[in-house]
Amino acid sequence: MRISGITLPENKRLEIALTAVYGVGRPKALTIIKKLGLDPGMKTPELTPDQENLIRREIELFKTEGDLKRDVQQNIKRLKDIKSYRGIRHIKHLPARGQRTKTNSRTVRGNKRVTMGSGRRKVEKT
Repeated sequence: MRISGITLPENKRLEIALTAVYGVGRPKALTIIKKLGLDPGMKTPELTPDQENLIRREIELFKTEGDLKRDVQQNIKRLKDIKSYRGIRHIKHLPARGQRTKTNSRTVRGNKRVTMGSGRRKVEKT
C-alpha cells in the first residue's frame, strides 16, 4: 500500500505503519483509524481497496511529506534571514532550544568528540 509516495510496511500494525509517512505520528494515525472505524491492530495487507482509499483521502487532508518538509525549511530560512537568536543558532549548527553545549548536543554539532584524560601522565611499572 502506497500513500503519498511512501510504501507502508506490510509486517507492522496499521497504527505503526501509518507513521512511515512524514508528518503522521502515532496520535494522528490513531485518530485517522478511529475516525474510519478500523482496527489499529490489523496489518496493511488485510485492508480492502476501499479502506485503503479512505485512509489515503484522510491523510491527504493534512500536510505531509514534501509540503511539510518544505514549510519547515522555509521557516528555518526565515529565522536565518531575520538574524533571530534561533536563526543564528541554526547558522552555527548549535542547539536552538536552550540545551546545554558543554556536554551533549552531539547530534547537532557532529561527533567531534575529544576525550580528556585525568591530566596526569601514566607511570610505567618496571
